[in-house]
Amino acid sequence: MKGYQTNVPTTTTGPRRIAVAARWPVGVLATSWAYMWRTVPLHRRERAGSLPVDGPPPLPAGVARDGLQGPQAGTGPLFHRRYRVRVRDAQIGAAALIEQVRDDPNRVAPGGLAHFLKTSGEDGPLRPGDEFVVRMPGPWDGPVRVLEADEHGFRFATMDGHLEAGQIAWRARDEDDRLVFEIESWARPGDRLSALLHHRLRMAKEVQLHMWTSVCERVARRVGGAIDGGIDIETRVVELDD
Repeated sequence: MKGYQTNVPTTTTGPRRIAVAARWPVGVLATSWAYMWRTVPLHRRERAGSLPVDGPPPLPAGVARDGLQGPQAGTGPLFHRRYRVRVRDAQIGAAALIEQVRDDPNRVAPGGLAHFLKTSGEDGPLRPGDEFVVRMPGPWDGPVRVLEADEHGFRFATMDGHLEAGQIAWRARDEDDRLVFEIESWARPGDRLSALLHHRLRMAKEVQLHMWTSVCERVARRVGGAIDGGIDIETRVVELDD
């Protein structure tokens, strides 16, 4: 199976928890070092959001709901984020890019920050119902289930035990003479510790930002083009009562 590993446990317990904790400081330091030396401009905006405008899309019919960790299971604010990069002189189009990434998300995932391991589903391109665990530095590992997938992109929902509670989508399109790639998420911290690390200390937020902007950079390299104007990051924060 290309870049995938099956029968991987999706929870962090026992020896696995100890191993994760041991590599947390190393992962955070490596992430901080790479973050300091990046050269692609990041254009960040954060503003107040509202429901239902900034809520996640509805769950599609036909995908199992068991084990999903929706925003209602989280705590703290709901964060609606979009990471967008425009690529000029791309050698392949959006549909070809998505085909390659559906075949193996690790083709654009930064290996030191995130690695996709399939835990449920058949060989081949990711499809609705497939499940993955995303291995990340520190205690950020997260199980997800594929909600939908087509030539335009794919969408995941987080599962029990994930750092976040919500959804995330990857998509691409051809627009004028540019390839546009986006990662969009709708999520709350999965528990109070995650909320502290993400919203108060902002540690998890910066690791996450570096991870997803690194995916945008790797997409540009994958299609043989150059980033046009940097990476645009918009965050809309919806304050919710727990």
